[in-house]
Amino acid sequence: MTFRQAKWDEPIIYELGAPGRIGFLVPDVEEEIKREVGEIRIPDKIRRSEDPALPEVSEVEVVRHFINLSQMAYGVDNGPIPLGSCTMKYNPKIAFEIANDSRISNLHPLQDERTVQGLLEALYLLQKWLANIVGMDACTLHPAAGAHGELAGVLIIRKYHELRDQLDKKKEIVIPDSAHGTNPASAVMGGFKVVTIKSTPDGNIDIEALKAAVSEKTAGLMLTNPSTLGLFEEHILEIAEIVHEVDGLLYYDGANLNGIMGYARPGDMGFDIAHINIHKTFSAPHGGGGPGAGPICVKDREVDPEKGIKLSDLLPGFIVEYDDKNKRYYLKRPGSYSIGMLRSFFGNVAPLLWGFTYILALGPQGLKEVTELSVLNTNYFLKLIRGVKGYSLPYGPNRYYKHEVAISAEPMAKDTDVTAEDIAKGLLDAGFYAPTIYFPLIVREALQIEFTDTETKENIEKYAARMREIAEIAYKNPDEPKKWPINTSKRRIDTVKASHPRYVAPTWRVHILRSKGMLKVLK
Repeated sequence: MTFRQAKWDEPIIYELGAPGRIGFLVPDVEEEIKREVGEIRIPDKIRRSEDPALPEVSEVEVVRHFINLSQMAYGVDNGPIPLGSCTMKYNPKIAFEIANDSRISNLHPLQDERTVQGLLEALYLLQKWLANIVGMDACTLHPAAGAHGELAGVLIIRKYHELRDQLDKKKEIVIPDSAHGTNPASAVMGGFKVVTIKSTPDGNIDIEALKAAVSEKTAGLMLTNPSTLGLFEEHILEIAEIVHEVDGLLYYDGANLNGIMGYARPGDMGFDIAHINIHKTFSAPHGGGGPGAGPICVKDREVDPEKGIKLSDLLPGFIVEYDDKNKRYYLKRPGSYSIGMLRSFFGNVAPLLWGFTYILALGPQGLKEVTELSVLNTNYFLKLIRGVKGYSLPYGPNRYYKHEVAISAEPMAKDTDVTAEDIAKGLLDAGFYAPTIYFPLIVREALQIEFTDTETKENIEKYAARMREIAEIAYKNPDEPKKWPINTSKRRIDTVKASHPRYVAPTWRVHILRSKGMLKVLK
């Protein structure tokens, strides 16, 4: 397949246009505003001393500028983005239209609840649907994204032990070595020490190591199932029993829910808390800074039977409730046992409505088919790549995988010095998006690949063919992959230099400072 990415010599938008040039006519409503609300005076202490230095461009310049940039980029509308552990599936346009409807986007978080009953009903239903999908009893849509949901889950674990007057001894959270990096980070932010458990060659948690690590100090366990290896934890019921025996809580990282949705529920596995990524499993746009959404659901596990406190009382943020007597929806504020507000207002409504639309459109059977296609696509890809010289499966080589697979390019790296990074560059050079590389950390030269439910058989075959081609080139001419990519808008960058804090990543402010003669060149 011939591929060459567009390469425009495109300046930043501040370098386009000219003084006085405009692309949008703003109606002059000053007199109308004065008649309606009186004269508006901005207090001097918050008034700018000078006009903001905004670009002055026409509509034509703006459109062409962003079209040029888009032609030098790659997105899910261009082709597959098989990033493992991220579930970058295609985003349905009908969900985009509904989530961005002006009747929604122009609402205010503090608006009278009587004027947003339709929106509250949609969010109320979403809470119920999500709780049912993960087998939990209550749900809050409050957290802003996955890692934010993780932190909420850890804080719920902390609050649980605090209310049971045992926080002084509950100091540890157990996490498998295949976990997302955000899991231990969230645990530490919650004030806990992380205890790491190794995975066995079959991809499961080492049960004997878990038994040795769990003690009266154990506050809980954080687990992704399927794991970041793409394998289902076969001993999950036994794991839940081990943790519950010492009054620990099980937290489910919902990043990989795409691999079991409709077939298995975390609540039925013994989990007490689960977070869900709307921007992964339920197709809201993912990446580019968000916004995401990471709802948290819990079982109605008793915290203090005498006071009638349950885990649901610990949930953060506003929760939508229904007043059956007055036939209206309303926002319930955090109660006295809640971990409180983790962000302003309710939640990221746009991606939540995106997820609502997605679930409503597919229904229960459709959600099951999402899982079936995700698992089928991954295992089909694996069949095409299995046995190719240079690649290996270090964990669970004889098992079926779920929604993703972690392949190792270590054999190729040892034989030819062609690394996972070189393979990723080779995929880019052929017009494909690279997979996640060097993660999970327990897989050397990792290529973590996830073909979602929205990918076609033909695209999977083309991707596998390119990976086979890269392996052939690596063994015939190992110097060639070191030159990749050649056909992209930018050639290979110096990754060490790019991530070094000494080197500054300039923003548009550089142009402003230069124009004012204030920019000092960094040596």
